[in-house]
Amino acid sequence: MELDLYQVDAFAARPFEGNPAAVCPIPAGAPWPDDKVLQAVALENNLSETAFFQPEGDGFRLRWFTPEVEVPLCGHATLATAWTLFNRLGYGGEAISFETLSGRLTVRRDGDALSMDFPANPPAPLSATPPALAEALGGRIEATLRASGGAGYLMAVYAKAADVAALDPDFAALARLDAGAVIVTAPGDANGGGSYDFVSRMFAPAKGIDEDPVTGSAHCVLAPYWAGRLGKRALQARQISRRGGDVACSVSGDRVLLSGAAALYMTGRISI
Repeated sequence: MELDLYQVDAFAARPFEGNPAAVCPIPAGAPWPDDKVLQAVALENNLSETAFFQPEGDGFRLRWFTPEVEVPLCGHATLATAWTLFNRLGYGGEAISFETLSGRLTVRRDGDALSMDFPANPPAPLSATPPALAEALGGRIEATLRASGGAGYLMAVYAKAADVAALDPDFAALARLDAGAVIVTAPGDANGGGSYDFVSRMFAPAKGIDEDPVTGSAHCVLAPYWAGRLGKRALQARQISRRGGDVACSVSGDRVLLSGAAALYMTGRISI
């Protein structure tokens, strides 16, 4: 079986920024490859996420795989998939619906960007920072929270963006924690006239990703937290990984709208 493959940099206005995702369309009516094959393709691609999708009903079935596991939610690969449909596969509507492990997700055109409607995953504060987390991350953690939905993220809050940027985590120790991934975050520079309300990084070594460049699902956790803390519904965020990427967030009840641009890096064919 041969499949088209698109590699798209999500949450980026140009290639070599944001978070790269592989996107593999499965033809309508074709049988899905075995899960072991899908996982092998994701490992071969060696990107944080590979998305597979197929027409289903009035939308598409969408699944996401890291090099190690299938995951219940992935924002940047959803953005990359929608961008591919809109810009390379001739999808003419204003919105695309995806059936996923996290329910129905909708992506709409939003000017030059795309806007994704995702479930909010607000974190709850822990009474104390787990010592193993503090030791693995380093730095002075001001507060620790856990999001129960989705991937079961732990979130550590720091005082300044510079504190987050300076972290050099022990990834082996992070992988041993009882958490799907670890988010670190701090206030941005908006109060000083800058562009960002908050910044973040995200580590998921237990899933084969030491540091994810830009993470949509993490912003389902981050946006409700910072909306409550800052008293504002619309937020501008920056994930300050080495590649970096911008995410516009808007919180509405139990939903979060995440908006960003995307750029094509590569097209090809794979044989499986």
